[in-house]
Amino acid sequence: MNAPRDTGDWDPGTYHRFRGLRLRPALDLLRSVGPLPEGDVIDLGCGSGAVGPALGQLRRRVIGVDTSPAMLDHAQRTGCYAVTEKMDLAEWQPETPPAMIFANAVLHWVRDHDTLMHRLASQLAPGGVLAVQLPNQNRAPSHRLWLQIADEMFPDRIDHDRLPSIMLPAEYHRLLRPLGQVTIWETEYYQELAPDAEGHPVRRFTEATYARPILSALSKEERTQLITAYESAISKAYPESARGTVLFPFRRLFLTLEV
Repeated sequence: MNAPRDTGDWDPGTYHRFRGLRLRPALDLLRSVGPLPEGDVIDLGCGSGAVGPALGQLRRRVIGVDTSPAMLDHAQRTGCYAVTEKMDLAEWQPETPPAMIFANAVLHWVRDHDTLMHRLASQLAPGGVLAVQLPNQNRAPSHRLWLQIADEMFPDRIDHDRLPSIMLPAEYHRLLRPLGQVTIWETEYYQELAPDAEGHPVRRFTEATYARPILSALSKEERTQLITAYESAISKAYPESARGTVLFPFRRLFLTLEV
């Protein structure tokens, strides 16, 4: 059982282990978007550029924005982006009003959604679309147990403000409805995770995303201790089948705003 290295940056290889499962919600979000006005498409929080080929089908100039140099390097190599920008997502501003700001599984890492959503909507071209997908899994055992066990084993070590979080769906509707036509829905994906020789599949799925700020706050030895305790607990919440697979329900929140 190996503890992940704390590199200080996102690890594209670790993230890509479940690339297909992570890509499906992005494609579902994109399919919900109707005709767009003239302008660029912004892949806000583009990561390694997995959704770049699909965005390229819109026949627009696609701009990728991310905070991670490692992820941007992968995105550039896809050849799908006219430009990539390393930028704090809370401070990013476009040079010209874009036709769409596409934010897939990223804004839960950014604070103050009241201000953020207003600012992003105000930057769109008339008729433009803000399309957002947010993991809504924090209350599920897969995520809750990471924090619960870490707080029990290492009191006051974990900065809760660094963990991803989102508002309630009704709060997004209240916030966005005055700005244009808003649509909000949720989908729970029942994902079958393959066996993994290095640990429980749910641990391997979550350690690359939600658990990153928890694990990065600990030493290598402490990370190993936490992972051992998490694996013991998570195997009861998400038991393995006779084939070693795990059925992993994962809830995601979607919203689109046409201004």
